[in-house]
Amino acid sequence: MSKIDIGISEGDRNEIAEGLKRLLADSYTLYLQTHNFHWNVSGPLFRELHLMFEEHYTELAEAVDEIAERIRTLGVVAPGTYKAFAKLSSIEEVEGVPEAQEMVRLLTHGHEQVVKTCREVIKIAQQADDESTAALVGDRMRVHEKTAWMLRASLPN
Repeated sequence: MSKIDIGISEGDRNEIAEGLKRLLADSYTLYLQTHNFHWNVSGPLFRELHLMFEEHYTELAEAVDEIAERIRTLGVVAPGTYKAFAKLSSIEEVEGVPEAQEMVRLLTHGHEQVVKTCREVIKIAQQADDESTAALVGDRMRVHEKTAWMLRASLPN
């Protein structure tokens, strides 16, 4: 492959990619958790949550592809194994099958955690004048903030 010359130094590209790897791992872990909850939710809110979780994991599936492709655009190999994601992710896996309201709480927390990861990565991208990564991460942050709000709104006060 020829040398990358997009106006971002190799060191900055590597630092940005490391942040994006964490975002990718968080996003994939949240995707998997959401898909699991979609399959296993039960109770009076089954239909509503089953459909909402499907919307969320479908959106996350597209997001992980965008993030991984940005990592590759920066000239870095994107992680793609459960082992790598487990090492990089700040979202903890859930044992067993929680009750529906606990699923919503866990997913709310997961989306909030992804927002925090986005905030870290966007700072790195902005310092390197990487508008493409900053735009991608900013878009992701808005989606996760809105999703967390929608999940919180479905919980009892």
